[in-house]
Amino acid sequence: MHNNLVILAGGASSRMKKEAVLDNLSPEEIAQANERSKGLIGVGGSGRPLLDYLLLNAKKAGYKNIYIIIGEQGELFKEFYGSQNVNNDFHGLNISFAVQYIPDGRVKPFGTADALFQAVEQFPELNSQQYSVCNSDNLYSAKALLALRETTSPNAFIAYDRDALEFPSERISRFAIAKLDKNNQLLDILEKPSTEVLNDYKDVEGKIRVSMNAFKFNGSTLYTHLKNCPVHPERDEKELPTVLLNSVNENPNTTIGIPFSEHVPDLTAKEDIADVKEYLKKYYPVLDWGA
Repeated sequence: MHNNLVILAGGASSRMKKEAVLDNLSPEEIAQANERSKGLIGVGGSGRPLLDYLLLNAKKAGYKNIYIIIGEQGELFKEFYGSQNVNNDFHGLNISFAVQYIPDGRVKPFGTADALFQAVEQFPELNSQQYSVCNSDNLYSAKALLALRETTSPNAFIAYDRDALEFPSERISRFAIAKLDKNNQLLDILEKPSTEVLNDYKDVEGKIRVSMNAFKFNGSTLYTHLKNCPVHPERDEKELPTVLLNSVNENPNTTIGIPFSEHVPDLTAKEDIADVKEYLKKYYPVLDWGA
């Protein structure tokens, strides 16, 4: 099993920064939502960031080396998780920082695939190892993160049961859905699915599966696809699902969807903050890092 987890935290957080009139947020929470990377918003006990809880679950799952991809203005991460660029000790986790630089001519980052490519260029040891990748603004369970460590498939992703996600149905309907064969090998990813095609995308359990950006990759075979990732024609970004599909097309039967049925708390917009705070209060009354 591999010990490396790469956390994507260099995005622009544009949806979180949109204006919203909410009576369940304090001025401080609104200010943090407007100014901080989403994973650093203080939603936990004593105002600790959501990222604390993700790191706790990563530790429980057995990860040792954490690479956090931050933006060019991401110095606040170092106030929470270590002032050095590499090898900070945070509750027994070894935390290093990669920086996602914005290319000339752009005003915002170039997407998740670009973020990971810049990270493996800065930490080339990952290109000869296996590693997991996830978002900083989702709280994946320790069980799901462990499943990524345990799988023997070269590449994998957590294939969440769409019906188990506790989001508004309109929001869920926009999630891209995965098409898996009878052995849960990835065949295709469909963005913006229409209701007419849903039956064609049900897996062997009759479930519609979606990705929440929790992946496991083989560094040596993924590198070329990361480097050569095309730009998405609509969103003008380089995205990890594109990399994954290009890898599958070249190497069929190397990417498994691991079925999971559970909710994944998410900080996308200001409206999510109160929900995540309640979730953490219920399921994580204390942050217990153990010995």
